[in-house]
Amino acid sequence: MPSPDLIDRWRHHLALDRRRSTHTVRAYVATAERLVAFLEGHHGAAVTASSLARIDQADLRAFLTVRRMDGIGNLSAARELSAVRGFLRFIGGEDARVPLLKGPRAKRGLPRPISPDEAVALAQDIAETARLPWIGARDWAVLLLLYGAGLRIGEAMGLTGAALPLAETLRVTGKRNKTRQVPLLPQVRQAIEAYVEQCPFPMTREEALFRGARGGPLSPALIRRAVQGARGRLGLSDRTTPHALRHSFATHLLGRGADLRSLQELLGHASLSSTQVYTQVDAAHLMDVYRNAHPRA
Repeated sequence: MPSPDLIDRWRHHLALDRRRSTHTVRAYVATAERLVAFLEGHHGAAVTASSLARIDQADLRAFLTVRRMDGIGNLSAARELSAVRGFLRFIGGEDARVPLLKGPRAKRGLPRPISPDEAVALAQDIAETARLPWIGARDWAVLLLLYGAGLRIGEAMGLTGAALPLAETLRVTGKRNKTRQVPLLPQVRQAIEAYVEQCPFPMTREEALFRGARGGPLSPALIRRAVQGARGRLGLSDRTTPHALRHSFATHLLGRGADLRSLQELLGHASLSSTQVYTQVDAAHLMDVYRNAHPRA
């Protein structure tokens, strides 16, 4: 186990001081572990805070080369470098000198929404093919939350029985433990209530709202797997994922006249620039419509 004290300090800082999400903490800690393991092999000595302060461009470049050999692309390499910089700055403190190294250019792809008909067909197929009626009601409710309220799948899984009884808005805890209120469409509210009525497990304020078959918290992986199976049965593209439902929520609202600031609040984006990407999606959609419909296009 490479330098557990350094790694534990980094994990504690991310989770408690920076209030990063569980997923982010796991990813950043894994990067730090990879860096430390690489440096121990590269230099043949245990890694300490002092040795991390002496890391140079050649070391970082060699680390990224190894990661490239593992098969990661530009975007993953850029994220890896960003996590490494954060780790080195934390370990080095105020006087930390992180080597300057230009990261690979990672072209930011546009979100890939699906149509309203595809979203509904997807949810219906998953609900109808579930092995138990209450599980079908659960999956229907989860997918409507993603499409009808724009939740991230982790946010939906993080809901507890404290959300009951449902009101016209739902309190959601997003990234960095920030909370926001999202409106609940009547159809979404009815879907959740129907699931709660059929769920064989008692609903308490502390336990997860969405349960697995044995009563524990529902895993996001099960929803992803169900979506993967349904898109195969329906002939939908690989871009049809649970997160695509959130993209669809944002794109369709923007297309119907929602302003960016309101959309930012609904999605829980810390920065407006994260929301502005949907203006490009909407413009791309309009161009597709134009090309497909105009006789001279």
